[in-house]
Amino acid sequence: MPQFFAFLRAINAGPRRLATMSMLRQTFESLGFYGVATFLGNGNVMFETKAKDVGRLEKIIESGLKQTVGYSVPVFIRTHAELKEIVASEPFDKPLVLDAEVNIIFLAHTLDQKDRAKLMALATETDRFRIHGREVYWWRRKKPGTSLFSTLPIRAYGPRNFMKATLAHYVFSTTWPGLSSLPLAKVLSKPFTIRSTNTIRRLVAEATQ
Repeated sequence: MPQFFAFLRAINAGPRRLATMSMLRQTFESLGFYGVATFLGNGNVMFETKAKDVGRLEKIIESGLKQTVGYSVPVFIRTHAELKEIVASEPFDKPLVLDAEVNIIFLAHTLDQKDRAKLMALATETDRFRIHGREVYWWRRKKPGTSLFSTLPIRAYGPRNFMKATLAHYVFSTTWPGLSSLPLAKVLSKPFTIRSTNTIRRLVAEATQ
């Protein structure tokens, strides 16, 4: 039976967005999916189904999750083959990756030319992007002398709107709290979620065992 991976946005990203992994598994099973398993506690769900319409699957799961957890959860589904392709991809030169981490931004749809241009305009010496279909590869270099990853420049936020925008975005933050993905939320008008390439590798390895 075909195997799929659902990446849920902003699960457990704040006190009002809590959900246990058992809740997620029960929801997926109640929707008729098989082989349901969760990974790493931040909204990664593997499941099996004969259905092939990914867009319809995403809507069905989003509806089921809203009934279970009480809030909207955007869902991004990928096949096992698509994840293996992501793991095998090398969108950046190897010397660049040595002092950086590459993360994957999952999108529901491909970006139009306007959004592509806006995203690429965020590139800096410590943040670069490569767009491939419904994924964006985000290269983030460590700042010299620190163990922290870079954050994108906060553009278009005046001092009066900065805190308001930050608080409004908090509940939609992903792997990194606070400001790291705030400009992305402004550029990418549609919902998205982010996972590290290490997480994707672990999911692929787990699925092939």
